[in-house]
Amino acid sequence: MASPAAVRYALVGAGVSALSLALLQTLLAQRLERAQIIQLGPEVAFNLRLGELALDRLPPAALSRLSGLPLRVGANPPLSRDGRLQRQARQLQQELCREIKPCPPVLPSAGERPGVWVELLSPLEPVWLFTPLDVASGRAPDPLLLALALLAGSISSSLLYLWWEVQRPLQQLEQALAQVGNHDPAAVPLPAAGSGAVRRLTARFKAMVQRLAANDRERATMLAGIAHDLKSPLTRLRLRLAGQSEQQRAEADLDALERITGQFLLFAGGGDAEPAVSLPLDQWLAELSAPIEPDQLQLDLEPLQACVQPIALGRAVSNLIDNAFSHGRPPLRLVLRSEQGNGFRIEVWDQGPGVSAEAWPQALQPFLRLDRARGGSGHCGLGLAIAARVAASHGGQLECRRSELGFAVVLRGRSVASGHSCVASGSM
Repeated sequence: MASPAAVRYALVGAGVSALSLALLQTLLAQRLERAQIIQLGPEVAFNLRLGELALDRLPPAALSRLSGLPLRVGANPPLSRDGRLQRQARQLQQELCREIKPCPPVLPSAGERPGVWVELLSPLEPVWLFTPLDVASGRAPDPLLLALALLAGSISSSLLYLWWEVQRPLQQLEQALAQVGNHDPAAVPLPAAGSGAVRRLTARFKAMVQRLAANDRERATMLAGIAHDLKSPLTRLRLRLAGQSEQQRAEADLDALERITGQFLLFAGGGDAEPAVSLPLDQWLAELSAPIEPDQLQLDLEPLQACVQPIALGRAVSNLIDNAFSHGRPPLRLVLRSEQGNGFRIEVWDQGPGVSAEAWPQALQPFLRLDRARGGSGHCGLGLAIAARVAASHGGQLECRRSELGFAVVLRGRSVASGHSCVASGSM
């Protein structure tokens, strides 16, 4: 049994074939009609000259009886309102005007037999010559036209099938594939449509997306579980170390462990669900860096209003500042600048050697430390990875810059617009 889609496209092909056949048949009929009028013109012109010469010696009735020409005497012959006859009358008049001067009037006849009336030059009263015309009706379609119409219907239905059942679903699949990684993979909309092969490809894509979503959930659960499981024994260990001789060094180690678990939590939790807030970014950065001594961190902030995810962006900037203190040399410099298209640029400068351009892509990898330039106690290699993820969620990226001022990590972003509803900072 044929599928509904096959029946639908078969009907479309049949309809296009019928329309094409009707159009081609009409065009052919018009060409044949024009050729008939051109062929009929000289014959009618000859009859007009013969009739006009004979009317000088014979009355119209005798001329009609002797010559067999259908003549009518009178000023008003019966006229037809048939549009086709009127068009043929105008075409025949154009042909006669090329051979006869003055140009004779030609009127469509309203008789039983289709034809036209052509006026003769008569010395006494108006005389009209009837000229029959061949009106083709009910003609069988030409085999060539029928083949061309069927070909047009087949091509049209094939093109429609390719577009509706193949191209359009593939475009939707391409759009859904581009969204994977930017949103929750399981929430990517993709209707099951198209041909059988496209439907199978879509089903496999959905299965892949579901596996990716499951893997993401398992990873987040694992990292969050590790971090939460470490928090309780760390707290108990801190309490047990109270009052012992190595308290200060033990507390430093505990701070390092807490920093590691905090980085695990940040990397696992992400912050994609955090609402965007419109706030003065310069004032927010100044408040974020307020606990740091002014001689350790200099501020160069341009007034700027932006719509951001403040918690995630705060974690990213804090990581950059901690990295600069840990691996660079103070004083640090925090810079904020606006960029085109609602963009912003946050730069954290230090006086250290920094990371080479060749090693920078490696430094952005999670759980990877560059011992020569980025390593130390309490760091698990997630600081720059978290900052890069936050920059990407704000439509930007993380870069490095080196100049005579030192080394800087640059966080580029823009105001969050798509996928988030921006609320005022006072409503948080």
